[in-house]
Amino acid sequence: MATKIINGINVEQLVETVNQIKENPEIAKFKFRVANKWEDGTHNRALLTSFYGALNEDDSRDPMMFEIDEPPVLLGANKGPNPVEYLLVGLSGCLVTTLVAQAAAKHIRIRSLACRLEGDIDLQGFLGISEKVPVGYQEIRIYFKIDADITNREKEELIEMAQKFSPVFNTVAKPTPVVVQLDQG
Repeated sequence: MATKIINGINVEQLVETVNQIKENPEIAKFKFRVANKWEDGTHNRALLTSFYGALNEDDSRDPMMFEIDEPPVLLGANKGPNPVEYLLVGLSGCLVTTLVAQAAAKHIRIRSLACRLEGDIDLQGFLGISEKVPVGYQEIRIYFKIDADITNREKEELIEMAQKFSPVFNTVAKPTPVVVQLDQG
């Protein structure tokens, strides 16, 4: 029997993974890491190497370097996206991945899927000019285009599922404890 692939997702493997996690919830515990080193001005580099997941340390992928900088208007040299743009990139990627996987699990074939995000930031908060202005995004708007043989209501349900199950969306949309400390090592 041929493997059932929907939207590039191996549905049988997805179901098997879910069943394994139901039997042993420890499999579901992951730890992702990034190391960052300042270069100059607003330019810094983030490095991804290994992560922990499915009860194992995984160093099977090649290290990935991410350039981070600001545009000249924010005192940078455009050597990479700025951190708030990376946040939008991560959010978009997680929502799309989650939506595609949820659609595959429901046996919905997607011909094409695109989203665009935009967010509003007022630098008065970041620069400490006004305590009335939030330091981060004041609002993020996400727009999806889904081409599939389903109703608009079913498309909206997929978007709702993407929000419900996207780790990045939930990290951004709900308070998440963040511990910051000096590394003494």
